Amino acid sequence: MTLMKNYSNLQYISSGDTPEAHFDHIMQALQRGVNWVQLRIKNAPFSVTHDLALRVLELKQQYNFTFIINDSPILAKSVHADGVHLGLNDMPVMEARHLLGPNKIIGGTANTLSGGLKRTEEQCDYIGLGPFRHTETKNKLSPILGLGGYAHIVQQIKHIQHPPIFAIGGICAEDLPALRHIGIYGAAISKHIQMHFENEGHIETLKKLLHEN
Repeated sequence: MTLMKNYSNLQYISSGDTPEAHFDHIMQALQRGVNWVQLRIKNAPFSVTHDLALRVLELKQQYNFTFIINDSPILAKSVHADGVHLGLNDMPVMEARHLLGPNKIIGGTANTLSGGLKRTEEQCDYIGLGPFRHTETKNKLSPILGLGGYAHIVQQIKHIQHPPIFAIGGICAEDLPALRHIGIYGAAISKHIQMHFENEGHIETLKKLLHEN
């Protein structure tokens, strides 16, 4: 059994060569119907990421979306974001929960069955399971799971209560029906969304694919 919460099935993870590119991509994603944004900017000074996060939060005046900070519970608390996504080497979930309080969203990365079980025990609000395939948006990539790896993990975990599982890592529209079929709740996508910004109906297509059984 999955501990379902009212989360969007589609997450957009920001990417770009500069903070300004991240902001521009986030704004375009929101304009096209994304309602869950994870700010993921690496190797930038805290002050730069902080200022960027505040700019993104101002977009809530125009768009209704969930805003998650990657890696840093301290930054998420500082800017009053909706939550944080923790990587394998980030702050422990219990520590982040103590810092952020009970009402913030805490997601956690997993790459294996044992990792998924650990995230479940930690009471993450959702699990980002991956990578599905090779992706250039992340350094030090964990072993590739592929559809077979996802199917094995979902099969082993489906009989216990667990958070919603989002596929991550090089996901394309063509992957979504098969991922939904094996029991994946949703997908976290970066470059594929950005590649289709000119297609105004693409976000709705992705959402539809994620809601089909």
